Amino acid sequence: MSQDKPVEQASPSSNEAAVTPPPKGGFLANLAFNIIIPVFILSKLSADDSLGPALSIVVALAFPIGYGLWDLKQSGKVNPFSILGIVSVFLTGGISLLELDPQYIAIKEAAIPAIIGIAVLFTQRTRFPLVKTLILNAQLVRVDALYAALAENGKTAMFERRMGQASFIVAGSFFVSSILNYVLAKIILVSPPGTSEYSEELGKMTALSYPVIALPSMIILMLAIWFVFSQIKKLTGESLENFLVDQEKS
Repeated sequence: MSQDKPVEQASPSSNEAAVTPPPKGGFLANLAFNIIIPVFILSKLSADDSLGPALSIVVALAFPIGYGLWDLKQSGKVNPFSILGIVSVFLTGGISLLELDPQYIAIKEAAIPAIIGIAVLFTQRTRFPLVKTLILNAQLVRVDALYAALAENGKTAMFERRMGQASFIVAGSFFVSSILNYVLAKIILVSPPGTSEYSEELGKMTALSYPVIALPSMIILMLAIWFVFSQIKKLTGESLENFLVDQEKS
């Protein structure tokens, strides 16, 4: 039963890490403020007879920054991923407005997912692995009941190994994303900073980042979740539904 102890201690942390359910239309708002609006501004309003290269970048990046800060305020807690996203946008704006070499944008684009991937691997060696906290969310899974069933079947250690494998899958997706980010930035950002062409290329890179990078990473994350949930049924001998929180009662 000593193996169950860390899980009991981890449950409050899982509650703290749980994200408040977003309002209706949250996904569409995220898509609009982080991709659609900035892409439109950078692609259509960066010419000299409109906002111009510099101002178009400021206005375009104001939307994801503003939405990120609003999201932090609404959630009432500091989310490391939101902070990292806001810092990334600030860096993009700073590099662009200072008219630094576009290679710095490519390096920054590669660094963000690489940092997340490293964090996934690092936390795997702590008491609160990041992927485990995300997948075994206390708002979704009855963690204590799950570990009681695993202990009864003597499968706790094996389940922890499976969680470790899922962490490597997720970390690997972020490292692949890092490489794709760098390649995408190097291919698209070819014009001198401070020009309308550069702003348009920045918009194009933002538009392509979702289907080329974010979507594959999301698919891999879903595969990791499916892998863990399939192992729950295999190792406990019970249906996954037995360990899910009853949303009507909660």
